[in-house]
Parts: sequence; structure tokens; C-alpha cells
Amino acid sequence: MSSSLRRPAAARPMAKSSAKGLNSHNRWSSLANLIPEEEESYYQDDRLSNLPDDVLLNIVERLDIADAARTSTLSRRWKPIPSMLHEISIKVGSVDPEHDRTCDEVVRANATILGATRSLLENRMANLHAIRCMRFFLGDASTTVGQTVRNTISTKKVGLAEFDILTEKVTKRCTHDDMVTYGRQLMAFVDACPDTFCGLTRLKLENVMLGGSDFPKIFSICKRLVFLRLDNCNMGLMSLLELQHPQLRELEMENIQFERVDLNCLPELTTLTFSWWASPRDPLSFGYVPLLQTVSIANTTLSYHKMLKLSEVLGNAAISNLHLNFESEKIWVKPEGPKELSQVFNKLRLVHLADISEDCDLTWTMFILQGAPSLEELRITVWDRCLLLRDKTERKLQRYSEEKKDAGTEWETSASDFKHHNLSVLRIIGFQSEHKFVEYVTAVMEAAVNLKDIYLLEKPMCDTCTRMKIKDRYPRTTKRRNLIRSYFNMDMHPLLRIHFPVRTK
Repeated sequence: MSSSLRRPAAARPMAKSSAKGLNSHNRWSSLANLIPEEEESYYQDDRLSNLPDDVLLNIVERLDIADAARTSTLSRRWKPIPSMLHEISIKVGSVDPEHDRTCDEVVRANATILGATRSLLENRMANLHAIRCMRFFLGDASTTVGQTVRNTISTKKVGLAEFDILTEKVTKRCTHDDMVTYGRQLMAFVDACPDTFCGLTRLKLENVMLGGSDFPKIFSICKRLVFLRLDNCNMGLMSLLELQHPQLRELEMENIQFERVDLNCLPELTTLTFSWWASPRDPLSFGYVPLLQTVSIANTTLSYHKMLKLSEVLGNAAISNLHLNFESEKIWVKPEGPKELSQVFNKLRLVHLADISEDCDLTWTMFILQGAPSLEELRITVWDRCLLLRDKTERKLQRYSEEKKDAGTEWETSASDFKHHNLSVLRIIGFQSEHKFVEYVTAVMEAAVNLKDIYLLEKPMCDTCTRMKIKDRYPRTTKRRNLIRSYFNMDMHPLLRIHFPVRTK
């Protein structure tokens, strides 16, 4: 079995990636039937073909990429239209994160990608339109795809470009040897097409193990990179990844096997998403990130994970939006006092504490309010995912924490007269007619003197929840909602409104 970290299967949302792409069976496939199969002279009377280029281009841009390429064969009138597309998105037809792709499927998918790439790129007019996304499998054909894109970039037929590079095996089935192989294939691709990678602005990689100098090499070649996603990528278990890039604005990392990721120098970084790490220590550190605004961190706590102090992890980063997801498992954040958090929380405007287990007390979340004087909106989501791993033997085997889910979060208000003057919105997703929720809302109302709106929403419901007919204690009738309102001292907030929004899918 691989030693690679994988997000526990029970915690992974069951969703499929978009099937947009090389699928010829859709409602636009009949476009060819709109053009009579007659002599060229007939097109003089064909109203569709007589439309201006910009109108025909608008029609073609609504097709999937395979049908768009085929329109060039309809007639001489249609031939140049696909080459005028403002944005091109060339993707393998369907990507299921739960199932491997067979060798034959990979070969066929890359062959189709290559055909569409050559058809659309090699005949393009000289302009700087964008390749919005090219999604293909890592392998022998990827170098040919890269060379075609390189030729297009070199002739200024395309500007911005994104590569989404997939591997034959999905993450949860990748062994150590698989990742080493994929890493070698990736670097062979980079070495064969450096000019192509130099033109990339967005790059997504998965399931590759690289050498110590490989990541710095990729970052130095991809000088124009503004978006980077790394899923289950590493340089060997518990290694250190140091990131520095002059243009990178958005970074997503998932299934992180590095001991620590150091954001040493990312002067343009504005958004960070960091999910599911293996390290038993602080998995992340912030260096020079002056423009960082939004940080999203998620983890399923295992027995060896430490509780993180945000003042130490965030360091010098003064962010405005913070999203922490606890995956309905043990809380992995250690509450801290206002003094410790004064620097990192000083500019916070929005905080979302997501997927807090229903077993947890909520009092500990008040440390956010006390440490963030500029906070304008606080959101908390309380629910136990229906797909949680509940079997005790299996949980122990997968090293889930055996502690209470709110162990270590004990918190007492530092001052009984604490007041917050900027919070205007409180949202509780997963509200229940229970004492702990009423007590929590009351505590926030007493502290937030300028609170304007409280939104009490039902907990999220997936298809499985619906099938299982899971019951809760959400107040759905007017009578029960009025009863909830009566528990709160509305005289303290004459302008405060309490909302019970209808859930929308």
C-alpha cells in the first residue's frame, strides 16, 4: 500500500467533475443538420450561413469543443469560424474522481484531445485569445499536445493558457511507485516543452512525486503563473516545500504530504486554499504575503495531528476572510486570547467556521469575536455528515482521533463586559431548537451591540440525507419560530431582524 496521505474516504464528498468537453452527444450536435448538404451555391440562400461572423462565432462558442471543431467542415463559409474562438476549453469528456481510467481510455482521450488541439490551434488567426483550459492525461501524447500549444503561443495565436494534467490512476489508488512514475513523466514533459510551460498562467497537477529541485524548476519556468493547484503532490514523505513566485495570485493545495509548506515570498498572492495534511506539526507558515486576503483551511483530524494556534500559523499575514472547515470531526484549532491574535485578526471582516460536529459545544467560537475587532460577519455551520465513518474499529484503523470532538477548546470570556462594535451579521447553518444554540445566539447578541441580522438556517442536506429521512429540530412552523424569537431579548436590539431563510438547492 502507498504511504501517501489520502483524505479519509468517508469524508470525501461524492461528486463528479464536470463532463463538459469532448462529448459529441448533446443538443448542439445537430448543428450540422442546419446546413443543407447541397452545392456551394445553395449557401447563398441559407440564412444561417449568411449571418455575420460575430453571430456565427457566438453560436460556435456555445458548442462543446468537438462539435465546434467539426463546424469547420460544413462549408467554406464556416471553415474560419472555429479559429476565431475567443476562448478554447479542451477537456477529456468525463473525470470521475472515484474510479481509475483504463489505459485504453487514456489513449483514446489523449488522441481526441490532440486532434481537437491541432484542428483548433494550428489554424488560428494571429490574436491573443485564451486557451481557458486544456485537461488531458499525463503520458506520451502530452508532449505532442504541449508542442502544439508551444507553436501556437510562439506565433501569437493564443495568449493565456491553462493546463489541467491528470494521471491514469485516481488519488486513492496511487502507490508510491505510481507517483514516482508520474513525476518522471511530468518532468520529461516540462523538459521537452519549456516554452509551453513558460506561457502558462494556470496549472493543475495531481499525484506526482518530484525530486527536491523539480518544484523550484517548474516555478522558475512558469514565470507567468497566476494560479496553481497541487493535489497529492510531494517530494517524499515529510519534506519541506518552499514557495516563491513573483506573479502567483491563487494557490490551492490538497492531500498535502509535506512536513511543512513555507510561503516564503509570494508578493501577489491573494487567495490560499489548504486542505488535508499529513504533518503532525504546523503544516504551513507565512512569509512575505502582503496582499493575502482569503485563507481557507480544512482538515480531518487524525490521532497524530496537533491543535493549531492561528497566531503562530498565520504569522504576519493580515487577512480579511478566513474559512476553517472541521469536516464534522475533532476541532483542530486552539482558542487564543485577543492579545495573541491582535496582529493576524486585526483586519478580519468575514469568518466561516464550517462543518462543526453536532457533538461540539459552541462557546469556544467566541474567541474569534473577541480577537477580531473589525469582524462584520460570522458564519458557523453545524452538522454531522451522513457519510461520516462511524465504525469504531475502522476509525481506529484509519487513526481517527478518539478524543471528544471539542476536546481542548475550553474557553472563557476574558471580560464579562466585552462588547463588539462592528459585527452586523450572524449566520448559523444547521440551527436547532436546542439550548446550546439559543445560549450561543444570546451570547453573541449581548456582545455585538450593532448586530443587525441573524440568519438561522437548516443544516445542509445531501441526497443520502434525503433518502434516509434524517430528522432534526429546526423550527419550520411560524409558531415554533415565534417561540425561538421569544427566547431572545429583542429590546437590546430594536433594529435586529431574525431570519429563517427557506433552503434552496
